[in-house]
Amino acid sequence: MKPSSCADLTGETIDLHAYLERIGYDGPVAPTLAVLQAVVRRHMASIPFEAIDVMLGHGVDLDPAAIDCKMLDQRRGGYCFEHASLLRRALQAIGFTLEQHLARVWIFDNIDGPAPAANHASLKVEADGRLWLVDTGFGGFMPNSPLAWLPDEVQHTPFGTFRIVETRDGYMLESWYDNSWSPLYEILDFHWAAVDFKIANHYVATHPESLFKHELMVARTESEARYTLSNNRFKIRHADAGEYEQILDEPALARTLVERFGLPVGDDWQPLIADIAARAGHAG
Repeated sequence: MKPSSCADLTGETIDLHAYLERIGYDGPVAPTLAVLQAVVRRHMASIPFEAIDVMLGHGVDLDPAAIDCKMLDQRRGGYCFEHASLLRRALQAIGFTLEQHLARVWIFDNIDGPAPAANHASLKVEADGRLWLVDTGFGGFMPNSPLAWLPDEVQHTPFGTFRIVETRDGYMLESWYDNSWSPLYEILDFHWAAVDFKIANHYVATHPESLFKHELMVARTESEARYTLSNNRFKIRHADAGEYEQILDEPALARTLVERFGLPVGDDWQPLIADIAARAGHAG
């Protein structure tokens, strides 16, 4: 869905007012932990994780102006590289000191097998004299608050229990699942250049084996509930651990993208929605 016009932004700049308006944040603007926590919560509640452009074959442009046009003006979501760029520039405009890192996603791979590609982006942010892991672009797997960068410390959140452990190449983020620690992704301790993220993004957005080429994955997290969509399987997970699940037919899938995720479903999305509903076997 193309807008009639987009913000005229170039380079690494961001219209901070437009960003804060997009996430519905009207509190203090200062590089403190309280502000970081509030901004992350509002970001995850307002801007969904989604990679629909990849499924449509449009690719993903990491130029800051393109990201801001899409996520601010068009009111779309995005996947990890887009979320990381948008949030990084907003936090820098507020005054935070931070780093952006690439990570290897292990959640879909055997930890004893070959290493997956480094194709995920997350942020390490300094606030109140401490480092924090911040990630608004990992779908339905992350909490809606920063995690303290304290290796081996167990951290409980409304949306799971996590820890960061040191590895040979960096740090592994793990979650407590089914009575054991499960790896999510390994943050590689390296100084990354902008071109590294462009190469990783190109692979994820265009490679035929990329998960995002074939699977619809959408997520949005509010303070009390997380909404996720995996093809036509819609889930609501409440912070109190209650869960609701529904298999959606074509009309319900389109309606859910609008009503639950705030996405501007256009006519060009309809064939994709119909295909997902049909091949996912919405009738059970």
